[in-house]
Order: sequence, then structure tokens, then C-alpha cells
Amino acid sequence: MLSETLASGLARYDIGAKIKTLRLGKGLGQTELGAHTGLSPAMLSKIERGQLFPTLPTLLRIALVFGVGLEHFFIEDQPAVAVTRRKDRVRLPDKMGSAAPAYLFESLDFPLNDRAMSAYYAVFPPNKDFSAPHQHEGEELLYVLKGELAIAVGGKQHILGEGDAIHFASDTPHSYRCQGRATATALVTVTTKS
Repeated sequence: MLSETLASGLARYDIGAKIKTLRLGKGLGQTELGAHTGLSPAMLSKIERGQLFPTLPTLLRIALVFGVGLEHFFIEDQPAVAVTRRKDRVRLPDKMGSAAPAYLFESLDFPLNDRAMSAYYAVFPPNKDFSAPHQHEGEELLYVLKGELAIAVGGKQHILGEGDAIHFASDTPHSYRCQGRATATALVTVTTKS
């Protein structure tokens, strides 16, 4: 019998519910899972309802059936959230070592790993040439916060003002330049196709 402290510590991982989700996702009944693991359907039912906590060898047998590691059961289900404070952002030039960058950018979501998109605050100083054309997988959305910006996508130039946005396939060569006499700023979001 587990102590109350151990039981409450294990309960927060909701191991039984995770096993049930895996089982139902594969379309298996408890009897079928029992045949694959050597565990009785009654024992599996108690585990799934949180009335019994499996030992590590038992949990490993279940994990092997579903092709997951033991860590799958101990990762807490929490939404991926990252707060990036303004003071913690690092401003980088479009080209490292450039004395006169075409633009500067700050990552707004660097603390998150394995993200499907990246967001940047970009600053475009006036009186600069277009940045070197670049391309990458996915899509890009740029929203002009302040000033006027010229964006060349696939050789065609677009002029955007405050409140304007452009969305394009970012595997097309593209570049940017401040169009006006004052610094332009924009929010840039880049996604990758999965």
C-alpha cells in the first residue's frame, strides 16, 4: 500500500488516464491490451481508474505496446506557455557582424522549444538598401506596427504602411527595406509546414 504522500504525488501525473487514451487511440479493449501485456483486464481497469498505480516494470510493458517511453507517463499535461519580457529580448542584426544592418529583430518566443511558429519584433532603420534575399520553409506573416515598409517577394515589390499586413510562402526569396524617412517596426510570424 502506498503512503498518502506517494499516492497524491503519483495522482498528479494521471497515468491511468494516459494509458486509457493510448488504448482507445489504438482501438484496443482492456482484454486485448491484457493479452499484449500479460496483465488482467481487471488490473488494467483499476489502473485506468486511478485505483491502482502500476509498478515501473508493469508500466514499461504497457509503454512497449504503444511504442512510447516511460517519460510519456510522467510529463505533466500543461499548455506550452512562455512569457518573454521586453528586458530579456536580445536584438540581433539581419547579418551577424554587419555594421549597417538592413533590419534588427528580437525573438518574442525563444523560451519555447518545439514550436510550430516563431514570432519576432523587427526594426527597419531608414536609408538602407534591401536586405539580402532569403528564403526558408513554411509561411510568413508580417504586420507593420509603425512606419512604411517595402517588401520584395519573388521579385515583386509591395509597399505597406501602418496596419497593413502581408502573408506569403516563405520558400519564395524575399527581402525588406524601410520605405519612409522614419524607422519602421513590424511583427513578423514565421511558421513551418508540418
